[in-house]
Amino acid sequence: MNREMKYASVPYVDKKVSRVVFGTDRARMMANEDEFELLDQAFDAGINTFDSAACYGDAEASLGRWIKSRGLRNKVVILTKGANANDFRRRTTPFDIMSDIEDSFAKLQTDYIDIYALHRDDPTSPVGPVVELLNDLHNQGKIGAFGGSNWTMERTMEANAYAKEHGLIPFTICSPSFSLAECLGDPWGGSVTLSGPRNAQWRAWIAENKMPVFAYSSLARGFLSGRLKSTDEKIAHDIISFGADEYGFPINYERLRRTEILAKEKGFTVSQIAYAWVMQQGLDVFGLTKPGSRKHIDETIESLYIQLTDTEKKWLNCEIEER
Repeated sequence: MNREMKYASVPYVDKKVSRVVFGTDRARMMANEDEFELLDQAFDAGINTFDSAACYGDAEASLGRWIKSRGLRNKVVILTKGANANDFRRRTTPFDIMSDIEDSFAKLQTDYIDIYALHRDDPTSPVGPVVELLNDLHNQGKIGAFGGSNWTMERTMEANAYAKEHGLIPFTICSPSFSLAECLGDPWGGSVTLSGPRNAQWRAWIAENKMPVFAYSSLARGFLSGRLKSTDEKIAHDIISFGADEYGFPINYERLRRTEILAKEKGFTVSQIAYAWVMQQGLDVFGLTKPGSRKHIDETIESLYIQLTDTEKKWLNCEIEER
């Protein structure tokens, strides 16, 4: 018997938001091909929230065609991102944000975006004009909630201090990477993660401010998907590509090994245990994932109901040696 999706409210979003978020940075969608059957299956299972970005090739266009063809715009939550850096500029400017968001509107075939996130940051860029622009877009009804994806705690605090000082809406969501495996490599540059002991203060700040977290790479870019085994270190790059550069470190292989053990004991998959761990960290988490079939969709939703003890969670994270 399939489990029902869980939903929660997000400030400035007028629909309930599914805890499982469907990621559209998929090869076919980015190549402007349609995956209507899989999107239909996701929506039928209760997933109403879809993550995309201006830099995901033509994924927004593929998603937009599906939404329009099914007449679902008022029933789905679109989270998309802009202001990603390129090889030449950091692009955290009002000009670049407007350029990206207008393209996103066109590709998605919509005139508003439920949740808008700034994909990357330029810490040398003034935060004030960015906060002012996002507020203008919100006041025009073009975006609902907004915040940063790969924005550090310090820059998020800076943005929110500016908003408070000027009577504006602050960042009310964030979307960093967050998984049981700690992102210790950064082949992309400027990536921000909540995972690991070095980010405990960042997690505490988010919890204190009750900020929803749209966690990308919730399965560590495939490291915890079950495709990679803890004994596959020498061939990891062949199995999960860049995920090996970001997560392929000894502490994470040990976390994977422990996840394999607990998954076998409890009768779940590795990805289910890893996803359950993310959702039980005392934060308001919405987990971004890229299921490839209805079976994977149902397994991910079932993960929302798996209960891990505090001891199990600490053991999986290598905080303790024995259970």
